[in-house]
Amino acid sequence: MRLWAIAHRKLTCFLLGAAAVAALPPFNFFPILFISFSGLMLFLGQAQKLREAFSSGYWFGFGFFSFGLSWIGNALLIDVQTLGWLYPIAFLASGAFFGLFSAAAAMISFAFKDFTAKYLSLAAGWTLLEWIRSFILTGFPWNLIGTTLSFDLKLLQGASIFGTYGLSLCVLLSASAPALWLKEKNKKNLISTACLMIFPLLILYIFGMVRLHNSQISPSDYKIRIVQPSIPQNMKWNSSSLENNFQEYLNLSAQNGTQDLDLIVWGETASPFPLEFSDKHRQMIADILSEETLLAAGSLRFKIQDGRRRPQNSMLLINNKGDIVASYDKSHLVPFGEYIPFRRYLPASLRPVTNVIADFIAGDGPKTINIPSFPSFGVAICYEIIFPHKIIAPNNRPQLLLNLTNDGWYGDSAGPRQHLIATQMRAIEEGISIIRAANSGISAFINHQGKILGRLELNQKGNLDITLPQKLEEQTLYSRFGNLIPLALIIIILLVATLKNSGITLISKK
Repeated sequence: MRLWAIAHRKLTCFLLGAAAVAALPPFNFFPILFISFSGLMLFLGQAQKLREAFSSGYWFGFGFFSFGLSWIGNALLIDVQTLGWLYPIAFLASGAFFGLFSAAAAMISFAFKDFTAKYLSLAAGWTLLEWIRSFILTGFPWNLIGTTLSFDLKLLQGASIFGTYGLSLCVLLSASAPALWLKEKNKKNLISTACLMIFPLLILYIFGMVRLHNSQISPSDYKIRIVQPSIPQNMKWNSSSLENNFQEYLNLSAQNGTQDLDLIVWGETASPFPLEFSDKHRQMIADILSEETLLAAGSLRFKIQDGRRRPQNSMLLINNKGDIVASYDKSHLVPFGEYIPFRRYLPASLRPVTNVIADFIAGDGPKTINIPSFPSFGVAICYEIIFPHKIIAPNNRPQLLLNLTNDGWYGDSAGPRQHLIATQMRAIEEGISIIRAANSGISAFINHQGKILGRLELNQKGNLDITLPQKLEEQTLYSRFGNLIPLALIIIILLVATLKNSGITLISKK
């Protein structure tokens, strides 16, 4: 009987976590969070031992992360004969590893005996573990709970103050609140629960309305073209298609002329040829550019290290003479995508995997590019855009950010759409406009308040001409202080939980 109760608890927690994925973009079924996190909270309230709390949190996280990150496995289907067998392993591994973070949050909650203190500490602990997840083992801060508010731009504006982690804290305090009433059903608890459910979201909504009010900005004289050729990933590096793929970029770039353009932007590794060494292909680019037009192209380049030629994932800025006038090298590499951790120690059975993943060299970190007669800009390549407060050069703030990416690996799935939301979050957090160029979508121009002012949809072939607004950026509170703000909120919540757990009230009842 006890074994059945344990299995039932684990399965229920797994299903609650899996159900919570429906609140993430692009599904945005936000109300499910009230069921999922309140259910988890009730199980944590029943836990008599630390291992029970750990188990409940772990299986909740297993369901949440295995289903929430299931789109990652689509990359393995590009070469299904070689790597397709890894798909179920990738699915299970996501839940197995990232479930440890939700288990740690559950353990923090277990440390408190009072149920209200458990509720507060779960919200704070989960948010703290989201932040830790952003840097441990190079970091992967995907599926942050704060992004579940992406169904309404007004609700996201609070990220300009305390970042996406702060939004996560607000959502968790709201979504877990029904457990307080379910634990002790009375009128007093019903009123306080309703307030906790509504108040954090209401404050965010009102702040968002005020921030977005009268946000019309006059256009500037700078004109940009984003190019999206929508080349299937299985054709992108096909040796017989390389020249045609490159020509497709050129044709879309030159469409309707370039004489009025200041900048043309291609996606990540858009050029199948290393432009640093290919005079021929740089000249082909130069031939379509007018005198004042520049082109930012994703391209591999190579560096000699330890006697070997190793690649870098780069952006090269090219003028109408075919010269490279500026460059940026991706600094935050994708584990198991651009490099294999501990590659030399892996067993022979995984050699096929290591052979198809390059051993890239990381760049030196965020930088600002200054060129005459154009706003200063930074660059984030693909995966780099998901890291809060790590995309801007701290001592040389740019006016604009280019995000070069290629989401063709993940097909028509949640991945590319969630990647776009992550880009919106960075725009709001940093108060900076972002030009996003993707090989197969979603390409977009996002202003400093997170508004998408133009976009090319997933798998849509074409180009997008935009005129930059006069106001490209504003210094937000979060851009000044970064994660100190959400971490301070987490500490405050944990202190309140500690006081509540000790029976100390902050407001006198006299």
